[in-house]
Amino acid sequence: MTAGRLIATFATALVIVAGLGYAASQTVLARQPLVLSEQQQQYVEAPRPDTTLAPQPDAPSAPTEVDPAWVAKIADLAGIPAPAVRAYADAQLSEPRGCTVGWTTLAGIGWVESQHGTIGGRTLGEDGHSSEPVLGPALNGKGGFAAIRSTAESATWHGDRTWDHAVGPLQFIPSTWDTWGADGDGDGVADPNDLDDAAFTAARYLCADGHDLSTGAGWADAVFGYNHTQAYVDSVYAAATAYADRTS
Repeated sequence: MTAGRLIATFATALVIVAGLGYAASQTVLARQPLVLSEQQQQYVEAPRPDTTLAPQPDAPSAPTEVDPAWVAKIADLAGIPAPAVRAYADAQLSEPRGCTVGWTTLAGIGWVESQHGTIGGRTLGEDGHSSEPVLGPALNGKGGFAAIRSTAESATWHGDRTWDHAVGPLQFIPSTWDTWGADGDGDGVADPNDLDDAAFTAARYLCADGHDLSTGAGWADAVFGYNHTQAYVDSVYAAATAYADRTS
């Protein structure tokens, strides 16, 4: 574990403020375990470099939108809803220059945060929205969560006029969305409840600190920045590797 990440583990408030609903979803939203193709190794320190976390050999190369035939194929192999595969792959194609974000990394985050928007029996629509919004618990200072007051603007996302909540399939806190939120599908709206927008924003967020995600250390540091716990890094790594194994 790097010194920076070790220090960050003591800044418990950052677990909530920086990125974004993992702790909430772990305690409030029940999830089924990902059925892995084989037993994944548990890492105490950051994951070692692993080429399966890089873009897949048959990954799309189009400059804007992924091939629907590729989406259907990968969705079937990975066991991920097709709209989610599309969102993750389109985000990879639109990754910031000089930063490599494999779709499997985004899929790993999507699984850990909300099972790709399907947690609790939800379904993910073709438009990237869950059949019912995915909300974390009230950030009211209880149960280890930070106390974050909602604003008139943030309440439009979650409906709570007192406390903020992490929002959407990738569990962004409204204040973070205000900074990083972007329109990933070109519909003119940046919506954290839309997985197309959330995946595009997550790619931007992962690349923001200049980490080299093609290396094990850089990848781990970037994911750690999304949520400041080693357990989160391990969970995303296991899921991302499993999806890479299934589709390689």
